Amino acid sequence: MFVPFEKINDRARVWIYQANRKLNSDETRIISEALSAFTEGWLVHGRPMEASFDIRWDRFIILAADEGVNAASGCSIDDSVRTLKKLGADLSTDFFDRTQVAFKRDDDVVSIPTVELKQKLHDGVWNRDTLVFNNLVATKRELEQSWLAPAASTWLKRYLPQQTVAS
Repeated sequence: MFVPFEKINDRARVWIYQANRKLNSDETRIISEALSAFTEGWLVHGRPMEASFDIRWDRFIILAADEGVNAASGCSIDDSVRTLKKLGADLSTDFFDRTQVAFKRDDDVVSIPTVELKQKLHDGVWNRDTLVFNNLVATKRELEQSWLAPAASTWLKRYLPQQTVAS
């Protein structure tokens, strides 16, 4: 059963799918229509899932399910993945490329392949304060509080030089 994203519980589980390119308005309309139908009929063991979605930055699809109402099962999660894979195929877009890290630059999203992170850090393209989209957040609350975070506070800190305190 579809619930508007702003009304779904803050404890709702989220899954973030990052497109490998910016989506245009026709594509976001197609995605919205497909995900409205999907979330309205999303079932877990034959029972409705209280679910929602949001599209942000013309780049990210966020699915949410209130597991306090009905916990997602492997099969129900598989259904969502199949839906996103079909949308990706229909739109010639990859929502499953986990080798791209998305950073916020001004009012845009810039992706850097993980194999280039060290070099791009050295080149000054990003640093410890650069805002990164942390797609590993697990709940709507985390999404709202820490999805966009300085690189130093995410898994990217392993690429940063150790800072020492001067005496």
